[in-house]
Amino acid sequence: MLRLLEIEYNKLRYSRSARILIITYFILITFIALIASIEFKIGEFEFRVADQGIFNFPYIWHFNSYIAAILKLFLAIVIVSMMSNEYSNRTIKQNLIDGLSKKEFVLSKFLTVLAFSGISTLFLFVVTLILGLSFSDYNELSIVFSDLEYLLAYFIKLTGFFAFCMFLGILVKRSAFALGFLVVWVIIENIIYGILNFRIFKGTDIAGKIMQFFPLESMSNLIVEPFSRLNAVQAAANQIGGELNKDYGIHWYQLIIVSIWILIFVYFSFILLKKRDL
Repeated sequence: MLRLLEIEYNKLRYSRSARILIITYFILITFIALIASIEFKIGEFEFRVADQGIFNFPYIWHFNSYIAAILKLFLAIVIVSMMSNEYSNRTIKQNLIDGLSKKEFVLSKFLTVLAFSGISTLFLFVVTLILGLSFSDYNELSIVFSDLEYLLAYFIKLTGFFAFCMFLGILVKRSAFALGFLVVWVIIENIIYGILNFRIFKGTDIAGKIMQFFPLESMSNLIVEPFSRLNAVQAAANQIGGELNKDYGIHWYQLIIVSIWILIFVYFSFILLKKRDL
């Protein structure tokens, strides 16, 4: 496995665009602290995010995981480009000639996906811990290390998304078309949800229960938006007679759904490569 990772590392090391995207991704994660300066106005309520305890433990694990996951597109571009470059530069054919099997080729790509997800999760852990210890009002160990399941969800979410991008890269061969297909798939899932929710199962929650099994929606469900947990948002909702009763937890069945999609993407990546004439 180390040999396969070394092969992929050497390919990425000499790719200037990949290095720029990867560095940008990690720099942006460190800029999460800048969110503290953002101000919101909801009706008569004005508040600054920094004053709402976003850097308090354990809330910060949820908040940072959600924000960092939005930035995953930077690494997704690297994954897709990595696959398309194999075809355009004919390195995939050369790797196979040099003795690398198609199974090992797909495994090397998936190991790269796991490496990206693992390093991103570790980096997010360190950044969040530093921000929390610096600004949180609660520094008891039992509080600091509670809600760490958001990091697990973050890791699974990134792995699932990157595995999907890897599959698209093999399927489409061209990075621009693969990313375009990704956008199209987002639209398709939203159209299906609209049809189910407003036409077929109008007035029920059946549409949401069905959509949780779709790939991108299942990944999105892993980490629910954290903003409605803020005290100011809750107060504003109560003021106007509304009530926010969201489930912000990480559930085992959601992790399993995304994990199954990961296996599907890796398996069909291998099947595509196995049947394709290179």
